[in-house]
Amino acid sequence: MNIEAAIRAYRPYNIQEEKDKETILSFLERYEDAFLRENELAHMTASAWVLNKEKTKVLMAYHRIYDSWAWLGGHCDGERDCLQVAVKEVREESGVRNVVPVAEDIFSLEVLSVDSHYKRGKYVPTHLHLNVTYLLQADEEEVLRAKEDENTGVAWFGLDEAVEKSNEKWFRENIYAKLNKKLRETYEID
Repeated sequence: MNIEAAIRAYRPYNIQEEKDKETILSFLERYEDAFLRENELAHMTASAWVLNKEKTKVLMAYHRIYDSWAWLGGHCDGERDCLQVAVKEVREESGVRNVVPVAEDIFSLEVLSVDSHYKRGKYVPTHLHLNVTYLLQADEEEVLRAKEDENTGVAWFGLDEAVEKSNEKWFRENIYAKLNKKLRETYEID
């Protein structure tokens, strides 16, 4: 199933996802370059809520730009297989090689605002990330390695601890807490 069809078929978990789904689909219909970061208004990204085998821990990276512990993920850069992007980004940003989808379905949708910043000496204007999130699983025994140009550390945290570690209030309260709540409901985790 292509990503547009997968997004259309996705059943929003809450009002945030319902509204963000509408926004993402509308943008994809209007902009041929929605999968390229050259579209400075908005572009597609893929993120992962990476769990250990027992689904008791989340893998996060300390992101340089946001100065916060954050989920893993990145820009699609022309790739329309968002699941593949999420897996690739987890490998690149954490050093973990053994990472697989818990399920191949979309786990969450978000439209995320990104404040202007400098990356590799280049100014990046404020824009939106039209984000597709997947639930992935990795081997917590693997050696972790930071991707020095993007993060300063990678670590496993308990589910609730992962939420608390973020310095970004919106992510903590509306994204990471939602992901954990949905995870607990879907997989009946305490």
